[in-house]
Parts: sequence; C-alpha cells; structure tokens
Amino acid sequence: MRKASIVSIGNELLSGQTVSTNASYLSERLLSISIPVVSAYTVGDDIDSIVQALELASGDADVVLVTGGLGPTDDDLTRQGFANFLGAELQLKTDLLDKIQNFFAKRNLQMSDKNKIQAYIPAGAKPLANPLGTAPGIMAEAKDKLIVALPGVPSEMKRMFAESVFPELQRFAGTQAVVVRKLRCFGTGESNIAELLGPLMQRGRNPLVNCTVEYGVITLHIIATAEDKNKARQMAEKEEKSLRNTLGELVYGTEEQTLAEVVGEKLARQKMTIAVAESCTGGTLAKLLTDIPGASRYFTHGWVTYSNTAKTTELGVPADLIEKYGAVSEQVAQAMARGARKKARTDFAIGITGIAGPAGATEQKPIGLVYISVDSDNGCDTKRCLFSHDRRFIRLRAAQTALNVLRLKLNI
Repeated sequence: MRKASIVSIGNELLSGQTVSTNASYLSERLLSISIPVVSAYTVGDDIDSIVQALELASGDADVVLVTGGLGPTDDDLTRQGFANFLGAELQLKTDLLDKIQNFFAKRNLQMSDKNKIQAYIPAGAKPLANPLGTAPGIMAEAKDKLIVALPGVPSEMKRMFAESVFPELQRFAGTQAVVVRKLRCFGTGESNIAELLGPLMQRGRNPLVNCTVEYGVITLHIIATAEDKNKARQMAEKEEKSLRNTLGELVYGTEEQTLAEVVGEKLARQKMTIAVAESCTGGTLAKLLTDIPGASRYFTHGWVTYSNTAKTTELGVPADLIEKYGAVSEQVAQAMARGARKKARTDFAIGITGIAGPAGATEQKPIGLVYISVDSDNGCDTKRCLFSHDRRFIRLRAAQTALNVLRLKLNI
C-alpha cells in the first residue's frame, strides 16, 4: 500500500507565529484517494534540517509532500535542500525565468534579482506551474519515491496540488482503497470507551479503530483497507455495526455531526420545542442550538439569567430558594428549567447553573461544579457535574452535557 509523509518548512511554524493548515488539507486530500499519511515533520529554514527531514519522510513513505521555503528570500532554502537530498545540482531553467519576469511585467512591477533563484530547479526534477505566484513547485522520483515540493502560501499550494500533483497521485495510488468512517460518542471518558471496546482498538487490526477527544466528544475513526473500494466500505460498515452494538446510546452520530444537530433533528422529527435558561454558560447552549439551520422549528426562547435578580424576575425563581440553597444548586437549576418552560410554553426546558471560574468557588462548591436540569411533562431531571480545565472548557462542556441529557430523553 502506498503511504505518504508531509514535511512543513519554515521558522515561523516552529515559533508559533504561523499555524500551518497545509498539512491537514493535504492529509485529507491524500486519504480521499486511499493514500494514508503515516508521518509529518516540521523543520526550520535550514538546509541540513530539510535534507534530514526528507530522508526521514522518504524512509516512512512512498510519497513525500513538502510545503514552504520556495520563495525568493535568503531564508527560502527548500530547493537547495531538495537538490542536496537528490544529490543533484540546481540548474537555471530559462523558460521558468521568462515566466517569472512576465509575471512582474504584466503587473507593471520591477522584478528583484532575488526572484531569479526561483527559476533554479534540481537537475532531473520537473517544475510545476504556479498560476498564482512566482514560486514553481518541484517534482522528482527517487528510489521509487515520489517527492514533491509545493509553495507554503495556502492558495498557491492548493491550486498547484489540484492541477499538477493530485492527478499524478491518483495514478501513483493504483487500485488500493482506504475507507474512513467516524462514530461520534458522548457521555463517558476515553479510557472507558477503550475498556468497553477492548481488542477492537488493538493496533495492527484491519479495520483499525483510532480515537480522538474534544470537549467531551469522542470520535472513533474506523479505517478499513482493502484491494478495492467496495470491499473496504463493507469492512468499515461491519466494524461500525460492531462498535454500535457495544457502545449503545454512547454513540450519538456519525462523521461531523454535532450534538446540537442530532438533538435538533430529534426535536423537529417529534415536533417538540425547547427553551433554555442559562447562568454560568452565558448563552453557550442557546448558541449551539441556534447554530443549526432551521433551529426555529424547535427553539423558541433563551434566557441568560446571570444574576440572582435576573433569576427571580425573569424566571420566577423564589428568592428564598436562592438564599437557602445558593444560586449554584440542584434546587435553583430545577426552578430555572421549570420557570423557563412555563414562560415559553415549550415541551422541554433546560436550566444550567454553575461555577465556571476562575473565581467564585468555595470548599463546598468548587470550580467546575454545574447543575443541569431538564424539565418536561415527565418531570424535572437534574444532573450534577464536576468539570475540570479552564473557564471556556467548563462552559462548553456543560452546554454539551445538557444537549446529551436532552438527547437521551428524546431517545425514549
């Protein structure tokens, strides 16, 4: 099976001044033609480092895609590193020089002498046209490996890749097939998922099951490899069924589905409505719900009752209830949900109150303590949560958890 490695070049990437989006774009495009990326390297503008990265990448994979370092300045050293890796001399291509000169002439600009370096290509390599800029790409085959250098500017890289590289890679990939399916889970930790799945997550399996986590959402990546697309798809579907049988209601969706999207679909299908009353989440839950196109079918009202006064005047939460139990309590969360549902006249209402931090905690009520209540005709259910991490994480995790509580109610 053909495999790929990506090399990103530039001091600005190492210093954190620039975030490289090229690697993720190339990984996605490669996987679409069943060439998985098995490694990625980021190095600075140094010839020896570039050569070393190319040696490592070519040792990992059959295809090496390099981005960055093809500009005209003294710190753009990719072409020199490429030439050293190939053991070849840089040669001036007069046709390339003419194109670069014309690029400036058409814009009534004076070309700097430094731009001339962009017309030099390692002997035996093929230049790749750059219709958007002055930096041509470089393609070469060495030791049965395909090595390609692309500009670092994302727009130039994408255009060159689509026009000059992708068709070549499609031929290079042959008939191999990789199919990836995603299952989205919520309601437990990564370690518990791994324990539930057991041998299904062992390395070396086909299909392979990988796991990523973001704000409590666990995504299982099912990667099936076969000699043709149809067989790989069947393998992935069979594995997905097995994972669903094991995980049950922990699975909420597939591919890029969000909890808000799934909950919205369920509410719309069941012709139900929802209102929310938020304190510590500051409108995060309402935003997640209304980010979905067509949310007006089911979302009617939202309150951000941050102060105790707002809770009493807007939602009818008794002041003595807050005085007795505190604003962050099960009793107040329930009163918020009931008050919101009564005022909005909806099928469901969610009340959230908690301490997002970094201040406001007590020994009895630490940072991350959140109460989530969901009120409906079947009563008011409350979930006590204790989240870790920072303020942003706590707020988003609380809103996601509220959506999941509602999702499980809608499953009944």
